Amino acid sequence: MRKLLLVIVVVAIGLTASAQTSSASDRGGFNAGISLGLPIGDAGDGWTFNVTLDLNHLWNVSDAFDAGIATGYAHSFGDTIDLGEFGEIDLDDASFIPVAAAARYRVSDTFTLGADLGYAIGISPDGNDGGFYYAPKVQFGVSDSIDIVGAYRGVSVEGGSFDVITLGVEFKL
Repeated sequence: MRKLLLVIVVVAIGLTASAQTSSASDRGGFNAGISLGLPIGDAGDGWTFNVTLDLNHLWNVSDAFDAGIATGYAHSFGDTIDLGEFGEIDLDDASFIPVAAAARYRVSDTFTLGADLGYAIGISPDGNDGGFYYAPKVQFGVSDSIDIVGAYRGVSVEGGSFDVITLGVEFKL
């Protein structure tokens, strides 16, 4: 699965090499996206796959910088852990709703660096209290209204962090 994600990233980079551009006047506004991801680190030991829905509203601060608010829903599917002769344990799915400040810096017409910082509300499983949320992002403009987005999303939870690497698409609405 990790090899598949790497192939998707390489293909996305190749496809965006001749992407269209957008002017500063049509940046900002409301955006929605969907991403698929792989839990990594400690989260990778107990969860297999992630689907994330993103919503944000950005305002133009300058020609190259946008700031705004972001939220969404992140769902990671629990894995079955084999305990050998002691049986198996099915881990519950983990879900978060992030509430964050968003910032995007347009490096070129097709390449944007960004970050979301805030708090992720823990939805499931029971005992998931959420934590500090951080999501550095890289975006490649495919057209005036579509970006390919790669992100490292993390939630600082009690005893460690819940980290996911995602790749998805964002639409300007």
